[in-house]
Amino acid sequence: MFNQFTGLIWFLLTLMPLIILQRILHREIQSAIFIASGGNAKLTMALYSILFFPGVLIHELSHFLAAKLLRVPTRNFSVIPKMMPGGYLRMGYVEVAETDIFRDSMIGVAPLVLGNLIIAFIAIEKLHLTLIWDVLRNGQLDLFWLGISLLPNVPDFAVWFYLTFTISSTMLPSRSDRHAWLPLGLLMVVLISLGGFAGAGTWMVENLAPPLNIFLQSVATLFGLTAVLHGIIIPPILIIHKLLSRWLGWDIG
Repeated sequence: MFNQFTGLIWFLLTLMPLIILQRILHREIQSAIFIASGGNAKLTMALYSILFFPGVLIHELSHFLAAKLLRVPTRNFSVIPKMMPGGYLRMGYVEVAETDIFRDSMIGVAPLVLGNLIIAFIAIEKLHLTLIWDVLRNGQLDLFWLGISLLPNVPDFAVWFYLTFTISSTMLPSRSDRHAWLPLGLLMVVLISLGGFAGAGTWMVENLAPPLNIFLQSVATLFGLTAVLHGIIIPPILIIHKLLSRWLGWDIG
């Protein structure tokens, strides 16, 4: 029974580090750019937005495409950054008409789905990370580190690394994207509970749990990959932040 829920456990264990590392990385990048620009907020916003533009474009485009596929009307579409009240930077948006909680949830989760698909494609087809993952699972650490050291020799490695970084850093749904998740989650809990009371609990565990577990394990693997990627990038950004602060003689309080 426990094995049916390992995917959910790994999903949760990899999601939280990814969220924390993403926030740290974004804060440090913003701080470094702000210091380098001499405290120019508009220039900082422009450079920060340019850096993450591919990821923002994929994020908003996924909302737009999901809405079209689900036949939900859309209005304005923008990937131009705008500073919102309270100091919040809105990187882009798609105005989508209100609909039922099922379609709202699907539209909200679209960036995560499309982002993971693109990252999986890059990891498997372009960076060949499945080979490295297989030798790691087999405990062949020498071959694993050899594979890691050879990654920069992959054709267009810098491009694929950059795209993976920007897409993974912007694929998590925003608060507005998640507004329908709570009522949908409560409805699912009620339906599953009713199914259990009706005697379908064993059937659900045997038929629904295995594919869901495999799906969550796959997502957790991608979350782990992107969390490691963020963890690799954070130290050099921290160093750049500190060097700029010492060189220019000021820092963000």
